Amino acid sequence: MAKYELLKQEGRAKRGVFHTIHGDIQTPVFMNVGTVAAIKGAVSTNDLKNIKCQVELSNTYHLHVRTGDKLIKEVGGLHKFMNWDRPILTDSGGFQVFSLAGLRKIKEEGVYFNSHIDGRKIFMGPEESMQIQSNLGSTIAMAFDECPPALAERRYVSDSVARTTRWLERCKKEMARLNSLEDTVNKEQLLFGINQGAVYDDIRIDHAKRISEMDLDGYAVGGLAVGESHEQMYGVLDAVVPHLPVNKPTYLMGVGTPANILEGVERGIDFFDCVYPSRNGRHGHVYTNQGKINLFNKKYEKDMRPIEEGCGCPACQSYSRAYIRHLLKAKEMLGMRLCVLHNLYFYNTMMEEIRTSLEEGRFKSYKEEKLYNMGQINREKEQENG
Repeated sequence: MAKYELLKQEGRAKRGVFHTIHGDIQTPVFMNVGTVAAIKGAVSTNDLKNIKCQVELSNTYHLHVRTGDKLIKEVGGLHKFMNWDRPILTDSGGFQVFSLAGLRKIKEEGVYFNSHIDGRKIFMGPEESMQIQSNLGSTIAMAFDECPPALAERRYVSDSVARTTRWLERCKKEMARLNSLEDTVNKEQLLFGINQGAVYDDIRIDHAKRISEMDLDGYAVGGLAVGESHEQMYGVLDAVVPHLPVNKPTYLMGVGTPANILEGVERGIDFFDCVYPSRNGRHGHVYTNQGKINLFNKKYEKDMRPIEEGCGCPACQSYSRAYIRHLLKAKEMLGMRLCVLHNLYFYNTMMEEIRTSLEEGRFKSYKEEKLYNMGQINREKEQENG
C-alpha cells in the first residue's frame, strides 16, 4: 500500500491519509509543537489525545543540546521517553542552527556553531542531523537544510539552495544506512526533503523539480513566514506546490494563523505546524470561531461564559472566562495550561472541519465562511471605534 493515499481533491486542496509505522495521519493536519518533547504550558501526552492531536513535533537541535539524543536512544527512543504512541515529526535543527546559534560557519561539510545553552562548540551536517533523528526514532525525519532569510539577495539564495540539494542527497544516503542497522530505534523512519529559494519563484521551482526526482517520503516548503508578506508567501505556494508530487504529502513549515492554514490547504498543503496556538495561549490570547480574544481584558472580569459556547475542550467544559482571567492575572500555571489546551483543541478541530468539508466537496464555501466569522471581532471593534 502506498504510504500516502490521496482520497479527494477540490481544486488543488487535498484530502489524504498518510500511513506510518506509528499510525495513520489524516490530512490536512496540524502538528502540535513540543519542541523539547513537551508542549509548553504543562500539557501532557494524555492531554494531547484528549484534544485530538494526531502528530507531535519535536526538535533535533534542542533535544541534542539539552538532555541529548544518545540518552534518549538508550531509554528506547522519543516515543517511549515521552509516552506517546502516535506519529512524531522531528525538525532537522537546520532552522535553529541558523536562527539561534549566533556565531556560525557554514561549510560544504556542514555548520560549525556555538550552543545557545552553554556556548560549547558543535558541528552539525546532514549525517549528524540524520544520526540524531535516528537516535530519537521519530516517525518522520526532516532533511538538514540551510534556511536563508526570505528577503536575502538572489546570488546568496542560489548558492544556498544548491548546497541544500547536495546536503539532501547526503541525508537520503545516511538515512538508508541508519535504517539498515541492527540497533536502530525505528528502521521505518521516513525522510522529508525541504524546498528552499526565498521569494524567487524560478529558484523555488527548479529546486522543487530537482528534489521531486529524489522520490522522498514527503516534501516541505521551508523558509517562509520569516520576514516576507502573506501575499509573497501565498505567491510562493502558488508557484511551487504544482511542481511537488501530488501523490506525496506536502508540509508548510512553521505556518501559521488559522487564515494561513486555510490559504495553505487551498494551495495543496497537507501538513502544518506553528507555535502560535501555544504561545498565544500562554499570554491569554485564545481563538474562537468569531476571532481571537484577549482574556486579560477587563470586560471578561465577570464573564461566566466559557471561552467559546459549544467548545468541547477541557477548559470550556469546566471553567469560565472570568476564572481563567483570574488565574492568568494571578500568574497561576493552570491559567496558561487551560488557554493552551483550548487553542490546540481549536486548531485540531478546525483541521477536522477542513477534512470533512473536503470530503463533502464544499471546502471553498467553508473557507469563506470561516474567514468571515473569524473576522467578526475585528469588524465589531471597527464599528465601536467608528
